[in-house]
Amino acid sequence: MSGTEPGAGGPDEWEAVFWDIGGVILALESVQGAHAEFVADLCERYSVDTTVEEAVETWRTAVGEYFRERDGTEFRSARDGYHRGVAAVVGEEIPREEWQPRFDEIVRSSIEPVPGAVETIERLADRDLHVGVISDVDDAEGRTMLERFGIRECFDSITTSEAVGRTKPDPAMFETALETAGVDPERSLMIGDRYEHDVKGAADAGLHGVAFGADDGPAVSYRIESPDDVLEIVESGR
Repeated sequence: MSGTEPGAGGPDEWEAVFWDIGGVILALESVQGAHAEFVADLCERYSVDTTVEEAVETWRTAVGEYFRERDGTEFRSARDGYHRGVAAVVGEEIPREEWQPRFDEIVRSSIEPVPGAVETIERLADRDLHVGVISDVDDAEGRTMLERFGIRECFDSITTSEAVGRTKPDPAMFETALETAGVDPERSLMIGDRYEHDVKGAADAGLHGVAFGADDGPAVSYRIESPDDVLEIVESGR
């Protein structure tokens, strides 16, 4: 099958296709670009005495350390991480109401979808399938991204780490999504770009892991090179 590498094989009929957001629907390089633009704006607004490149590195380090402090798979809000990043760049605590509107404006205008993802999701939504999201994003942020790409209404369910209180690969993420959808895990696909979190986490919960840029491993049931390759997998099970 062009663009796919089938693993153990799928059922005669698929019931659900679940998507990660970052790196699968949302192009991560566009997020990185948005954050760099926001940091440059911060430097200008608060007259930060450093280069933009150094400020961006300060931002990334602060945000990265915030997430590394997480206890296992506990959820930590990205908004809180960005708040810490702002303070690290400017050198002092800045009220959220001062920086967040500009941050949101830049992100909304800068983020881009992974090529082919929007069209594939729209086509899946026309089929007799449950189309869902299982993502580690903040709840409101994830929904806003999907609305920005015009596909929010294509999804029958959205399971976020903020709502569950855990992050992938915690079984609670997949169990919550499956319970919400009311589907059989053995008849469900999970598309992700990280092996341990998305693909293996899904496989451990009984779903078929679809690797999109994720590392290889025994949990990979299918590998795709483009989001629209998912349509071939779905069609092959019919």
